[in-house]
Amino acid sequence: MTADQLKDLIAAGLPCEHIDIPEGDGTHWYATIVSAKFEGQRLLGRQRLVYGTLGNRIATNEVHAFSMKTFTPAEWAAAQA
Repeated sequence: MTADQLKDLIAAGLPCEHIDIPEGDGTHWYATIVSAKFEGQRLLGRQRLVYGTLGNRIATNEVHAFSMKTFTPAEWAAAQA
Protein backbone atom coordinates (compact mmCIF):
# COMPACT_ATOMS: atom_id res chain seq x y z
CA MET A 1 0.00 0.00 0.00
CA THR A 2 1.30 3.44 -0.93
CA ALA A 3 0.22 6.85 0.36
CA ASP A 4 -1.41 7.59 -3.02
CA GLN A 5 -3.39 4.33 -2.92
CA LEU A 6 -4.54 5.13 0.59
CA LYS A 7 -5.58 8.65 -0.45
CA ASP A 8 -7.52 7.22 -3.40
CA LEU A 9 -9.37 4.75 -1.16
CA ILE A 10 -10.37 7.46 1.30
CA ALA A 11 -11.36 9.93 -1.44
CA ALA A 12 -13.44 7.28 -3.22
CA GLY A 13 -15.53 6.66 -0.11
CA LEU A 14 -15.58 10.07 1.54
CA PRO A 15 -15.81 13.49 -0.11
CA CYS A 16 -12.75 15.35 1.14
CA GLU A 17 -11.52 18.89 0.70
CA HIS A 18 -8.02 17.88 1.80
CA ILE A 19 -6.14 14.65 2.45
CA ASP A 20 -2.51 14.65 3.49
CA ILE A 21 -0.62 11.44 4.23
CA PRO A 22 3.00 12.51 4.74
CA GLU A 23 4.19 9.52 6.73
CA GLY A 24 3.94 5.80 6.35
CA ASP A 25 5.94 2.66 5.90
CA GLY A 26 3.40 0.61 3.98
CA THR A 27 1.43 -0.59 7.01
CA HIS A 28 1.66 2.30 9.52
CA TRP A 29 0.19 5.65 8.46
CA TYR A 30 -0.56 9.15 9.70
CA ALA A 31 -3.14 11.32 7.91
CA THR A 32 -4.84 14.71 8.04
CA ILE A 33 -8.31 14.62 6.52
CA VAL A 34 -10.75 17.48 5.95
CA SER A 35 -14.35 16.68 5.04
CA ALA A 36 -17.73 18.38 5.33
CA LYS A 37 -19.08 14.92 6.28
CA PHE A 38 -17.41 15.42 9.67
CA GLU A 39 -19.87 18.23 10.52
CA GLY A 40 -21.75 17.30 13.69
CA GLN A 41 -19.66 14.15 14.20
CA ARG A 42 -17.65 13.43 17.31
CA LEU A 43 -14.13 12.01 17.01
CA LEU A 44 -15.25 8.38 17.01
CA GLY A 45 -17.86 9.03 14.33
CA ARG A 46 -15.27 10.73 12.15
CA GLN A 47 -12.86 7.84 12.58
CA ARG A 48 -15.60 5.36 11.67
CA LEU A 49 -16.29 7.27 8.45
CA VAL A 50 -12.61 7.10 7.49
CA TYR A 51 -12.14 3.47 8.54
CA GLY A 52 -15.22 2.62 6.50
CA THR A 53 -13.40 3.75 3.36
CA LEU A 54 -10.54 1.33 4.05
CA GLY A 55 -12.76 -1.73 3.91
CA ASN A 56 -11.13 -4.92 5.08
CA ARG A 57 -7.60 -3.56 4.73
CA ILE A 58 -7.45 -2.98 8.49
CA ALA A 59 -8.83 -6.45 9.30
CA THR A 60 -6.35 -8.13 6.95
CA ASN A 61 -3.45 -6.05 8.30
CA GLU A 62 -2.72 -4.52 4.90
CA VAL A 63 -3.01 -1.27 6.85
CA HIS A 64 -1.85 -2.16 10.34
CA ALA A 65 -2.02 1.23 12.03
CA PHE A 66 -3.75 4.37 10.85
CA SER A 67 -3.53 7.53 12.94
CA MET A 68 -5.52 10.54 11.81
CA LYS A 69 -6.47 14.10 12.54
CA THR A 70 -9.89 14.98 11.19
CA PHE A 71 -11.29 18.45 10.56
CA THR A 72 -14.40 20.04 9.15
CA PRO A 73 -13.62 22.71 6.54
CA ALA A 74 -14.29 25.45 9.15
CA GLU A 75 -12.04 23.76 11.71
CA TRP A 76 -9.32 23.37 9.09
CA ALA A 77 -9.57 27.04 8.06
CA ALA A 78 -9.28 28.08 11.72
CA ALA A 79 -6.29 25.79 12.25
CA GLN A 80 -4.53 27.33 9.25
CA ALA A 81 -5.10 30.93 10.39
